[in-house]
This record gives sequence, structure tokens and C-alpha cells, in this order.
Amino acid sequence: MKVIQAIYNFIVGDMVILIGITLAVTILALINNVGVLAPLKGFSGPFLVMAVLASLVATLSREAFSSHR
Repeated sequence: MKVIQAIYNFIVGDMVILIGITLAVTILALINNVGVLAPLKGFSGPFLVMAVLASLVATLSREAFSSHR
């Protein structure tokens, strides 16, 4: 268990980032593989950028406004 946690902390570092990126990749996979969502393929690049920025801002805000400083 300690090895998995060490790898997780090295690669991701925060659960909010992991969930945000996983959710973004899942939505992008749906956009690219579901025929009904095909008109949204042009929006997939900006969506990825916005999703990554949103998860990073959420993490930074949580760290900046926490009482553990």
C-alpha cells in the first residue's frame, strides 16, 4: 500500500487533480466515441485546457485558503 501511495503522490500529488483530469479524459473519450456528440469534437481542445486549468485552480484555491498554513 505504501508503494502505491508513494507512486500516487509522485505522479499526481492531489486527489482533486486526479479526479479533474480523469473526468476530463472520460468526457473527451465520450465526445470522440459517441456519434451523437460528434459535433462537439471541435470543442475538445479548449475543453481539455479549461478542465485542466479548473482542476489546478481548485487545488490551488484549496491550498491557499486552508487553515493549515
